[in-house]
Amino acid sequence: MNINLSFQLLKRVFIFFTLIGLVTACESIQAQQITARQSQVIFGASDGELTEQGSVRTYYIYTPKSYSSSRPMPLVLVFHGDDGSGHSISNVSGFNELAEQKGFIVVYPDGIDHTWSLRKKGKRKIDDISFVKNLINHLQQVRNIDKRKIYATGFSKGGILTQALTCQLSDQIAAFASVAGSLPMRLQQTCQPLLPVSMLMINGTNDQSVHYQGDEKTQKGALISIPEVVNFWRDHNQCPTSYAANDVAFALDNAGSSDRVKTYSYSGCSAGSEVLELAVVNGGHLWYGGTSNDKNINKFNKNLGLDSTQMIWNFFERHTLPPVPSKSIS
Repeated sequence: MNINLSFQLLKRVFIFFTLIGLVTACESIQAQQITARQSQVIFGASDGELTEQGSVRTYYIYTPKSYSSSRPMPLVLVFHGDDGSGHSISNVSGFNELAEQKGFIVVYPDGIDHTWSLRKKGKRKIDDISFVKNLINHLQQVRNIDKRKIYATGFSKGGILTQALTCQLSDQIAAFASVAGSLPMRLQQTCQPLLPVSMLMINGTNDQSVHYQGDEKTQKGALISIPEVVNFWRDHNQCPTSYAANDVAFALDNAGSSDRVKTYSYSGCSAGSEVLELAVVNGGHLWYGGTSNDKNINKFNKNLGLDSTQMIWNFFERHTLPPVPSKSIS
């Protein structure tokens, strides 16, 4: 046999067994990762933590019984308002029950001192945008998360944080929803998301904390009006000028009530993105359809019939991040 031919044959055999070894090693690593995820899983509700920016950060997590470490599952991040916590917004929103029914993981991060910081330049030197990014990476290590189905929502200051996350994490979070939240005026000019942003906004027209018509421009931490935020996302997403508007009474016995919801839907936007606004006529500062110790709020919610939690999940289900283009090997 020709010596050169023998050498080529041996070379091919060597490459073959090397590739087999690499495949086996990859499969072994994947199996170890699945085993590691499975060993750390507590089904139902549990608490977790991670170290971020030199501080121990905590979160509350609910993992449905249908979770399997071998199958990626959607993730919903829910941010509490000022003076709240992960546990408190869980109780108010009822996302745990829906997560069990629909099959997704829900995580409720805790803000330091029960609030959120949108930039590290402030007095508190805390950057919660960075925290959320690192939290997502952390959660992907302890759960099998579907990277194309990560969503964010929040109430009040948590809703404002949700709006701010769009500016830097539109390539990681597939859709956003804010309840009683808005976009800070200082971010309006600098917010340039990499991708189109699917946004759902639920706001009361009589909210005395997050004003529907916005704040004075000179006010510290001023928020822009809800119609302006809607227009901001419409412009960014290159939505058609036309929209579908409805005046809806969600409760069956609400036909003659003044407690109604005006909906403004903008679809057919860039890359399948969508902007949806629900304006609760005469509504205040609350998570509509959530639990409360205030009898008046419970009465209002019953009369209104709007379930914000279900509405948010219905919105999220319609949106998925586009697949990341594979890099060609030259």
